[in-house]
Formats: sequence, C-alpha cells, structure tokens
Amino acid sequence: MTISRRTLLGASATLVTSGFIATSARLGTPDRGSMSEGLIARTPDGLNLAVRSYGDPAHPEILFIHGLGQSRLSWDLQVNGDLADRFRVVTFDLRGHGDSDKPLSPSAYSDGDRWADDIQAVIEATKLRRPLLVGWSLGGLVIGRYLVRYGAENIAGVNLVDAVTKLSADLLGAKSLKYAPLLADPDLSVRSGAVADFLVSCFAIQPPEEALRRMLVFNGMVPPELHKGVVAISSDGLDDAFAKPEVMLVTYGGKDALTKREMSTRMLSINPRAVFSEYPNSGHSPFYEEPQRFNSELEKLVAA
Repeated sequence: MTISRRTLLGASATLVTSGFIATSARLGTPDRGSMSEGLIARTPDGLNLAVRSYGDPAHPEILFIHGLGQSRLSWDLQVNGDLADRFRVVTFDLRGHGDSDKPLSPSAYSDGDRWADDIQAVIEATKLRRPLLVGWSLGGLVIGRYLVRYGAENIAGVNLVDAVTKLSADLLGAKSLKYAPLLADPDLSVRSGAVADFLVSCFAIQPPEEALRRMLVFNGMVPPELHKGVVAISSDGLDDAFAKPEVMLVTYGGKDALTKREMSTRMLSINPRAVFSEYPNSGHSPFYEEPQRFNSELEKLVAA
C-alpha cells in the first residue's frame, strides 16, 4: 500500500485529538510499559535526553540510536519482541527529537562532539557496561563521532543500519539531497510537506497507515534549526574511527532511496572485520520492514 503525503497530513489532526500516540496497543504491539524504566540523561551542555531501558541489567546490552527526524519509538519492533527478553535494551531520543530537549540554535546540532557526548551521557545514566551500539541512518554518523571522541574500548561492537558513514553528496541519495534544505525551511507549509515526503521515503515496504501517522507526529516535532545544523557535522576522523570496532555488522536495504549502497559497503574496506548483510526488498529501514530477520541477526551478533 502506498501512503501519500496528503493522506498523512490530512490524518494528523485526527491522530493527535484521538490520543493515538499515547498507546502502543493500538498499533497491535505489546505494551511493555510496566517492564521498562524511563529516565533522563543529562548532557555536558545541559540538555535532558529522554531514555527508556528494557530487560535485565545483567544481560548483554544493546543501545539503539535512531535516525534523523525519528525517535526512540522507531525501535518498537525490537523492544516489543524477544530481544528485550534476552538482552538489556536501551533506547533514547536524540537531541532535538522526541521528548528530549530541543535547543533552537543550529550550533547545538553542528558539533559532532556534542552528539558523541550524548551517547556517553546515556551510557553513564543507564550504567551500561559494554553495549553493542546500533545506529540507523543519522544514528550511524553519531556512532562515528562517538568512536572519534571516545574510542571503541568500552563497547562490544557496532551495527550500522543504512547508516550515514560520511556526510558526502556522492554517497547520499538524490532524495536526501532534495529534502535537506526543505526540512530546514522556515516556511511551515514547505517544511511540513517535506517531513511527510521524507518519512514515506524511508520505506520500500510501507508500514501500516496508522503506524505511519504516528511516525509523522514525532517527525514533525523536530525543529528546523536541527536540520540547519546537522548538515555541518564534520566527517573528519570518521574512517579511522570506524576501523576500530572489533565487531561490526553493516546492514543495508537494497531499495534504500536515501543513501547509496557505497555509503555502507565502504565499511568493508575500512574495517576488515565488518560483515555486510543486504536486505534486497527493504528500503532505508530494514529493521522495521523485515524485523524478524533483523532481530535474529542482531541476536546472533550480540550472542557471539
């Protein structure tokens, strides 16, 4: 089923007034609210990040880092599955996203060290010992900045999921280049249309319409200042940093419209230990489009 921008935008008011976004049960997923812990991570520059922790703290750990415009709710098909029964799983909203603080200055988003410090703040707030970092899209770039600043000694490994491994026009898809300035446009009529189009472009296998409507809400919460700032994050040192993890799984959707295949496959030459896993039928979000396979591969990676 193809979801149009008009369908998404026309449904958003109904979605909010009905209280839809407050209950995961309406999406047909289990409610693990009583089995999880919400907490706040405080960043060095004074921001509050909304964090959610699932599972037994004694189990092996996974820290999920979402993509541009998304939220910790993007990982619903992971935290509501078997992964949260077998591992300690932590999700959070990146700065400028979801329930986390949203500074209204592009400079709060252009410094890669700040994004790296956010990851460290979450690790410390949740007392993670040695997590596997899973980064989707922008989340992959954030992992790269973390590795530049903190190294790989205190993590178990990395799973890059259709990740931005370098901010380069040669490696980004045409739609990414098209939407970048529109998402930062000060005119709400321009920005809102771009948000809806960008969201739909994240999937080759479209989610249920009601799930997309919920996603539209948290995508629309991101301030334009973030979109202005994030494109200025430096790629300096990333290749050397991505060579450090002893364990690396590179996951890529073969129908990704937002990043080129080379954005992911270049990791194979940078890190000789990297393993590449392609999902031919998925777009930019294989963890959501084919969650059973994704969760199984991730479970094997952590267990190994």
